[in-house]
Amino acid sequence: MSKISPLASIHPDAKIGENVEIGPFCFIDSDVEIGDNTTLMNSVTVLPGSRIGQGNIIFPGAVIGAIPQDLKFRGEYTLAIVGDNNKIRENVTINRGTAAKGQTVVGSGNLLMEGCHIAHDCIVGSDIIIGNTSKLAGEVVVDDHAILSACVLVHQFCRIGGYTMVSGGTATSQSILPYTICARHPAAYCGLNIVGLRRRGFERDVINTIHEAYRIIIQGGMTLVEALETIRQELPETAEIKYILDFIEDTKKRGFIR
Repeated sequence: MSKISPLASIHPDAKIGENVEIGPFCFIDSDVEIGDNTTLMNSVTVLPGSRIGQGNIIFPGAVIGAIPQDLKFRGEYTLAIVGDNNKIRENVTINRGTAAKGQTVVGSGNLLMEGCHIAHDCIVGSDIIIGNTSKLAGEVVVDDHAILSACVLVHQFCRIGGYTMVSGGTATSQSILPYTICARHPAAYCGLNIVGLRRRGFERDVINTIHEAYRIIIQGGMTLVEALETIRQELPETAEIKYILDFIEDTKKRGFIR
């Protein structure tokens, strides 16, 4: 049985799952779906086009599904999709999509800390931490298991690789390679996220292979085309190496931090 405060405002067309808690002064608009076992603390706003999964905890002041902050938006029907078992802290904003992709997507098992912003058409994977007041511009992609510290700013169309650690206060207008640490001003490659990889259970041989790939790319003194060809010829065809190569191919247009 759901527990809904009489001080909450819920549109009669909203679809509310089982065992949902909705606190006082929440506003739930039409065309909203909220899955089972989700908790909305007080003063949460959920707007049309929002699809929220199961087991989420949403803290006061969060706004899900507001229209994009994009001057190209013309009122088209779009979605803001949130998966399962996320912790969405105070004053987080997740805008819905535009005609570009039609939806903004946040996966499952994420921690979005106070004041962070997920702009239109972003795709945020799963098991990700985004720190206090960090901001993702439109159409940013964040791969699984990444960690963005506090006050990180990511330019539109960038991609953040999986298993990365982005240092607090970093601002980037280019993509960030998987398995790495990115920090400094301007943003720079600062080596492998070795501690994070070990905590995730990566074996030493795997870490060494990733390290060798980045030694070739960053320090090998070759053009990017030469570096990628050297990796293909000299390193084993592991899932990690394939991910790195595919990531670079995907981000060539905007470029990546090195």
